[in-house]
Amino acid sequence: MLDVRCSMFIRYQAGPMATQNTRNRKILVSGCLFHLFHDSIADGLAVLLPFWKIAFQLSLTQVGLLMACFEGATALFQIPAGFLGERYGERRLLTIGTVVTTLSFMVIAFTGNIYVLCVLLVIGGLGGGVQHPLASSMISKAYTSGNRRIALGTYNFTGDMGKFLFPVVATVVLSVTGWRTLCFGYGIFGLFLVGGLYLLLRRNHSGGMDIQTSKVHGKFSGWGIENKKAFLTLSAIGFIDTAVRSALITFLPFLLIGKGMQMESTGLALSLLFIGGALGKFICGIMAEKIGIIPSITITEAITGLGIIYLYDSTLSGMFFFLPVLGIALNGTSSVLYGTVADFISQTHAPRVFGLFYTAIIIGAALAPPVFGLLSDAVGVALTVVVIGITALTTLPLAYVLSKELS
Repeated sequence: MLDVRCSMFIRYQAGPMATQNTRNRKILVSGCLFHLFHDSIADGLAVLLPFWKIAFQLSLTQVGLLMACFEGATALFQIPAGFLGERYGERRLLTIGTVVTTLSFMVIAFTGNIYVLCVLLVIGGLGGGVQHPLASSMISKAYTSGNRRIALGTYNFTGDMGKFLFPVVATVVLSVTGWRTLCFGYGIFGLFLVGGLYLLLRRNHSGGMDIQTSKVHGKFSGWGIENKKAFLTLSAIGFIDTAVRSALITFLPFLLIGKGMQMESTGLALSLLFIGGALGKFICGIMAEKIGIIPSITITEAITGLGIIYLYDSTLSGMFFFLPVLGIALNGTSSVLYGTVADFISQTHAPRVFGLFYTAIIIGAALAPPVFGLLSDAVGVALTVVVIGITALTTLPLAYVLSKELS
């Protein structure tokens, strides 16, 4: 269907510009679908955590460590993925990494040992490490002449659609069968998806090894960061923002269960949070264009911190109404941050710098669950959620520092 629409567009839009625009849209669609699948697994793990806690008799600290296995491995492979993408092309690495993630998810369906589960999550996380730096780089290169922020915003939006769709699918599947069937079936879906995306990119000669980059490979100096202090501050905000989001997603199901929700229904609550997050990517991207980067970060982080604290005393019915609103702010900041990275870098170094940025923020996602898991075992999930909200508010002074660099 996509090819038919693209061919009709080319037929009625003469000239090389129309052909280039069509090619760019196919690159964007491919990058978006890679993002949708990988983010659906990364954040969709939260739906499975209560089931794994019972199946493997885990503490909340151990539950956090499961998330750390996946997110930590993803963080570790961000920078290597960026360098490998420069040498071998994004298409090849995206395909291999996605296949590794899907296969690990399928094998998880058959494991009965917690240590094997941890190893498989690490393997899946390593495969997932290719997606953010390489898909972002591929899209950024395609839209160098304009609309790059819109394209990257669209890319980020579809990632959140994946986060929304997986909990919805999981809620339906888990109501009729077990988590093992869910893992295996989603892995099969991933294999079909990656095969189609590889063929689409290959037909459009997209994501292959850049000839110009290949000729100068080994002659690059530094990281290509043109404003180092601004980049470091942006990365620090991203680190805290992602840590807060990862911690909340990990422990929100347990907060809901503690308030009386059935375990199978927590996926629906997460989907409400994620659909708000998808809207947040869109809304906050526009907001950043209208009122600027710093006001947007300040507003979204303030709402995130205060909103998470509000969950402590909220009823279940009140949380269901509020979660989409919280999701808008919780994920909205990332849309502003991701779209700003490219403003501080050289495009020849895009894969490695995106890899560096995503390493910084995903380390936050990896560290937060076990750290807040320890706190949850000590003081309970409800008080831990309050601390998560206070942590979000620590980004506000950093936003002020960033404003000085941008002025």
